[in-house]
Amino acid sequence: MSLNISEPQITVLDAGGQYCHLIARKVRELGVYADVVSSETPATQLAGRRGLIISGGPASVYQAGSPVVDPALYRLDAAVLGICYGHQLMAHQLGGTVRRGEEGEYGLAVLTRAAEDPLFEGVGEQEQVWMSHRDTVVRPPEGFRVLALTATCEVAAMGDVRRRLYGLQFHPEVAHTRPGMKILANFLFRICGCRRDWNPRLRVPLLEEQIREAARDRKVFFFVSGGVDSTVAFTLTLRALGRERVRGIYVDTGLMREGETEFVEGIFSRTPEVLRIERAGGRFLAALKGVADPEQKRRIIGEEFVSLQERILESQHFLDGDWILGQGTIYPDTIESGGTAKAAVIKTHHNRVSGILRLLEAGRVVEPLTCFYKDEVREVGRELGLPEELLDRHPFPGPGLAIRCLCSEREAPVRRQGQNWLLPLRSVGVQGDARSYAPVVALARGALEGEDLHGEATRLINRDPSVNRVVAMVAAHAGIAELRARPALISDERLQRLRRADALVRRLSVETGYERCVWQFPVILAPLGTADRPDSVVLRPVESVDGMTASSAAMPRELLARMSSELLEVEGIAAVFYDLTHKPPATIEWE
Repeated sequence: MSLNISEPQITVLDAGGQYCHLIARKVRELGVYADVVSSETPATQLAGRRGLIISGGPASVYQAGSPVVDPALYRLDAAVLGICYGHQLMAHQLGGTVRRGEEGEYGLAVLTRAAEDPLFEGVGEQEQVWMSHRDTVVRPPEGFRVLALTATCEVAAMGDVRRRLYGLQFHPEVAHTRPGMKILANFLFRICGCRRDWNPRLRVPLLEEQIREAARDRKVFFFVSGGVDSTVAFTLTLRALGRERVRGIYVDTGLMREGETEFVEGIFSRTPEVLRIERAGGRFLAALKGVADPEQKRRIIGEEFVSLQERILESQHFLDGDWILGQGTIYPDTIESGGTAKAAVIKTHHNRVSGILRLLEAGRVVEPLTCFYKDEVREVGRELGLPEELLDRHPFPGPGLAIRCLCSEREAPVRRQGQNWLLPLRSVGVQGDARSYAPVVALARGALEGEDLHGEATRLINRDPSVNRVVAMVAAHAGIAELRARPALISDERLQRLRRADALVRRLSVETGYERCVWQFPVILAPLGTADRPDSVVLRPVESVDGMTASSAAMPRELLARMSSELLEVEGIAAVFYDLTHKPPATIEWE
C-alpha cells in the first residue's frame, strides 16, 4: 500500500458531532480508508463512494439552521448509515417522524434486536450500547423496518434493505457499544462491499511526511508538557526534521502535580540540548486571581501560555520568520473546543485560545496529531520507541490543577431535592453533543451503602435533564446537610491541599494496582465544607479508550474506604465524594 490514497471508499458527513472523526478512525481501523467532509457537501461530489455515514450532532432536525445533507445522496449508488442526529435527519428527510423525548438517554443502554438484517449479523439478541440523545425517531420512513429498540427508544435502529439505507440512534463508533465494531464491519463489508485498502502501520511515515510539508524550510519550537501527546508530537518532529531544527521548553505553571517537573526533567535528560525548563508559577497564579468561571480560567491560562511563548520566542530570536510553533493537539481537544463548523463548544482547550488561533490562521503552527485520539497517540509513541513509563501515564489536562480546583463566588447551603441532595456546585457536561453547565446531585445513599449506585445515577439524570452529574458521599467530618459552599478562589493554600490529596490518591492507586484498572483518575477539590474545613474532595476514576466517551469506574469498597479515611486527615478537607457519572452526560473533568 502506498502513502497516497487517491479516493476514499467511505465518507463521513460531519453534522457537528463530538464523535465525527472517531467514526472515520474506526472505519480505518477496520482496514478501509475514510475521509470527513461537511454534511452540506453536494451529492455530485460524493459519487463513487461505496458508503456514506452521517454523523451525530448537537442540533435538532427542527431547529432553524440545523445541519442537513443533500437529499440526492439517498439516491446515489452508495449505502448510507445515519448515526444519532444522522439517524434522525434521515428519518426526517425521508418522511418519518422525529419528536422530543420525554426522557433523555445518556450513557449505557440495553439494545434489543427486533428483526434480522445483515447490519446485525453476528450481534446478540441483547447488547450494551452507548446513547447520547433526547430527540427520537417515533415513526420510520416508508420502506424502513425497525431493527432494534431500547427501554426508552422504540426506534433504536432502522433499515431499508432494498435501498441500503440505515439509521442507528446509538453510537457504534464508541468503545462502550460492545458490538459497535461488528456493526460497522457489517456495514462496510456486507452492505457497502468495501475492500481493505488501509494499513494503520502507515501512520508514522505519513505523519513525518506531513510535518516536513507543513514546516517546509522552517524550524519548529515546542512547549512540551511532559505528557503523552506533546512528547509524541515533539519526538515525531525531531525524527522528521532533525535536532538542528527543533527546540522545546517545558513551562512549570505552578499548577502542576506533585513531582511533575522532576519527572519531565528525567524524561528529557536524553535530549538535553533541545529542551530547557521555564518556571512561571507566579505569573499564572497572578493572572487567575479573583477568577471563578471555568471557561474564563481556561482562556486565561491559554492566553498566558501564548503571552509567555511570545516573550520566550522573542528573547530567543524565534520570531524571525524561520520558526513556527509545534503542538501536541489531539482530536478531542479540537472537537470539544468547537473545532468544526457545526460542533458545540464544550470547553475551550488551552491550545485553541485566540492567540493560538491567530497563529493557526497565519500558517505558523504544526500539529501532527490533530486527527488522532489518546490511544492512537500511545500506539504511535510505541512505534517511536518511547518508554512505557511515559506512554502509560494517565492523561493530565493542559490547564493543570486549575480546572480541578473548583471555585465559588458565593455562600450557599446544600438543599433537599426529593430524597437526594442538590449541592451548591456546578460542573461542565456534554448532553446530546452540546455543552451544559449544571448543578450536581448527591444521592441519599452513601457510596459504601448498597449496590447499583451507577445505575441509580444514570436513571436520575435521564429523568432530570437540569442536572448533569451525580455523586455519592463516601465519608465526612459532618453530615451532608451541614456542608456549605463558601467563597473560594485559586490560591497557593488550596492548590497545595489539592496536590496533597492527588498525591495520596495516586500513591494508594499504585500500591493496590488500581491505577492499572482505570484510564484516568482526576481528583477534584470543591469549595464545599465547614468553617474549619472548607473543601471537599471528589474522586473521579473513569474507564475509557479515547476520552470521547467514558464510564465511571467501579472502585473496590476496601480501597474506597481507606482512601477516603486518609483524605479526611488532610488539613482543610471536610468530606469525600465519589463521582458516579458517565461521559456523556458529564465530562471527565469537572471544568
